[in-house]
Amino acid sequence: MSAVNILAIQKRTYADPEQNIEAVRRMAELPGGTEPDFIVLPEIFTCPYDNRCFPVFAEEEGGESFRFLSALAREKGAYVVGGSMPERDGDRIYNTSYVFDRRGALIGKHRKVHLFNIDVEGGQYFRESDVLSAGEKITVFDTEFGKMGVCICFDIRFPDLFIQMRRAGAGMVFVPAAFNMTTGPAHWETLFKSRALDQQIFVLGCSPARDETASYVAYGHSILTDPWGSVLCELGPEEGVLSAQADLDRVDSVRRQIPLLDL
Repeated sequence: MSAVNILAIQKRTYADPEQNIEAVRRMAELPGGTEPDFIVLPEIFTCPYDNRCFPVFAEEEGGESFRFLSALAREKGAYVVGGSMPERDGDRIYNTSYVFDRRGALIGKHRKVHLFNIDVEGGQYFRESDVLSAGEKITVFDTEFGKMGVCICFDIRFPDLFIQMRRAGAGMVFVPAAFNMTTGPAHWETLFKSRALDQQIFVLGCSPARDETASYVAYGHSILTDPWGSVLCELGPEEGVLSAQADLDRVDSVRRQIPLLDL
């Protein structure tokens, strides 16, 4: 069994946590009754992507949003890659993604390793490190399809992180990500194609929908790229659901044809 059905939810982000949960619940209903193996949410799906909001909306592991994701996995019988949320741990706050198995058990937890600190001349300025702390580890988890990896947004710019996940056995990596209107048009598709191509894996990016009224305007364009570096499907900027299938046999096929791992 190598075909993986994926449902990536590209939703708007609200200042009301319950409104965010209700939006996920509503959008997790696949048209046509197809059952997803993986449900994937965007980066910081629980509150606006804003340094002022992270301390206000941060939750400890096991909090309301964590329990919702676990329940969603049980209800749908699907793995849930819970986008990311501000996680409070003592006096620190992390940008954290939780992964749950089909029974709702926690099987993965990734704290964003590379914090989003940029100052683009004439474009975007943002410093996550003003509020957030960085994680230190790669995250790979087991499924019946094999090993999968997860990282968050700015992490995708660092090939070494993907090399480590590939060496740990990951044939697919999920990337909750909120690129903006400076970096998105310039780098989004290129980075997802590059990481898929150089590690010969599938890479799934799930973004928030674009909201021009927000303090941070996300690019959108949730995307799935394959080990050949091709874009299999991509959304536009608006709210929507990316329903896709990844044939993981493609990983071994491409690696046989171009045996980079033998070098």
